[in-house]
This record gives sequence, structure tokens and C-alpha cells, in this order.
Amino acid sequence: MISYILRRIWQMIPTLAGVILLVFFLFKYFGDDPAEILGGLQATQEQIDSIRRQLGLDKPVLEQLWLFVKKVVTFDWGASWTTKETISNIFATRLPATLTIMVPILVLEVGLAIVAGMAVAYVRGSLTDRVVMIISTVALSISFLVYVIIGQYVFAFQLGWFPVQGWTNSTLTNLLVYAPLPVMLAVLVSLAPHTRLYRSFFLDEIGHDYVRTARAKGVPENTILFKHVLRNALIPILTNVATQLPGVFIGSFLIEVFFSIPGLGREVYTAVGRGDFPVIQAVTIYLAVLTMVINLITDVLYKFVDPRVVLK
Repeated sequence: MISYILRRIWQMIPTLAGVILLVFFLFKYFGDDPAEILGGLQATQEQIDSIRRQLGLDKPVLEQLWLFVKKVVTFDWGASWTTKETISNIFATRLPATLTIMVPILVLEVGLAIVAGMAVAYVRGSLTDRVVMIISTVALSISFLVYVIIGQYVFAFQLGWFPVQGWTNSTLTNLLVYAPLPVMLAVLVSLAPHTRLYRSFFLDEIGHDYVRTARAKGVPENTILFKHVLRNALIPILTNVATQLPGVFIGSFLIEVFFSIPGLGREVYTAVGRGDFPVIQAVTIYLAVLTMVINLITDVLYKFVDPRVVLK
């Protein structure tokens, strides 16, 4: 196990190197000139040249690349070009708000989808199964923006159950007061596709010979579903969660914009609008690292879910 993890970490290095090269050259050769962005429309050529020297843009490309790699490794990206706030402080102060939204969304959407998928798989072919599938199909065709508009209008303006926006320094207050509405809407959006997908996972397992054998032996249906079918279906479920987790992280960015949550997503959104390259580059690099780490953790979890899995 340890040797496998070390080998996978070693294999991440060339992948990370490729991401770093891609981000560096994309921003260097395909983006706007950072010196002109910082200088503004009224800047003279002398001022632009001075900014280029301060940013190190007048140095050879290899030296600039080395400085970029040092920023990634040391997490020292300097300060935001527009707000002058250090990038490390932006991550430290914005990331908790993002996690306050993202973690409940992930836990609820996976847990509810597993329960719903198993329930409709259990009553497969029945009227309930057909109704749930029809509702899921309709829900899939509705844009997330529609959920946000209707959710805010009904639950915030009409019923007054939740505030439309707001945030405090108290995590508990945020979880109980400001996070429920965006989390509920995000879970509603993701529940339909995940229910359909997990239902197919469970139906695939229910059709195997070991299920028929267990039933022939008189094993209770609940035991078959929760002890055997669920455990075997966790492998594709874990794979799906691993592939969706970066998407959940990015999806929380949209929620932060819609509900004015001071998280990392809203910071990235504003950074893109104002051309704040250091913030965008840092988030891009570390999101790629997060994706690689998630894939490694998922592969290790396969072994705990199914001891027959051999890690090579």
C-alpha cells in the first residue's frame, strides 16, 4: 500500500509539471500584457517598462519559468495586482467560506442519491420507479439559474425562511442561517442525474448471480441490498464522486456569485473580470493538484471497499 502511494505521488510530478508549463505559457503568450493591465490606459511607455521590470517580465523566459515554479512550490505568489492583498491570505480567508458550502453539498448529494438510487432500484419497473425517472428527466432539463431564481423568490422573498445573501465570521451561523438555501438548491440540481446514475449501478449489481443465490438461500432483501449490493456498487460510485468533486468545487463558485458569499469562487470570478493573473494562476494550479490528490485517495479507497482490488 505504502509503495503504491509513493509510486503514485512520484507519477504526479510529470503531470504537475505539464500543468505548470501549460498555465505559464498560456498566460505569457496568449493573455494580455500584465504590465499594460497594471499600468492602465493612461500609463506611459516608461511606466509600463518599469512595471515589467518589477514583475520580472524583462528576464529570459527560462528564468521567468523558474520563478513561476518557485511560486508554486513555496506558495508565495506575492500580492493581488488590484487589491494588493497577498494570495496566501486570500486563500486563508476565502477558502473556509467555500468549504462551508461545498462540504454539505457533497455529503448531502452523495448520501441522498445513494438512498434514492437504491430505493428506485428496489422497486424497479413499478409506477414509483417510472414516476421518479420522469421527474429526474424533467429536473435535468432545467437550468441551475432557474432553480436559483425560483428558490430565492419562494423561500426567501415569499416565505422568508432564508436570507438571500449574507455572511458572518461564525461558521455555525453560516451553516444554520446563510448556507441552507444555496446548499438545498445545489443538492436539488445534482440529485436528479445522480439518482439516475446510481440506480443503474444498483440495477447492474442486482442482476448478478450472487444476488439470485442469496435470495435462493433465503437471505432477507434488506441484507442483500445493504450488505452486498451497496458494497459492490460503491466502486463505480466512488469513481463518479472522484470525477465530480472538482466540478462540485467549481459549482460552488457559481453559488458564491449568485448568493454573494465571500468565498474563493467569487474571488476568482472578480479576478477574471479585472485580469488579476496571480489569483487565477494560483487557483488553477492548486485545483489541478487537488484533482490529482482526489484520484489517489479514491484509488486507495477502492482497496478498503473491496479487498479483492489489487493496487499495482
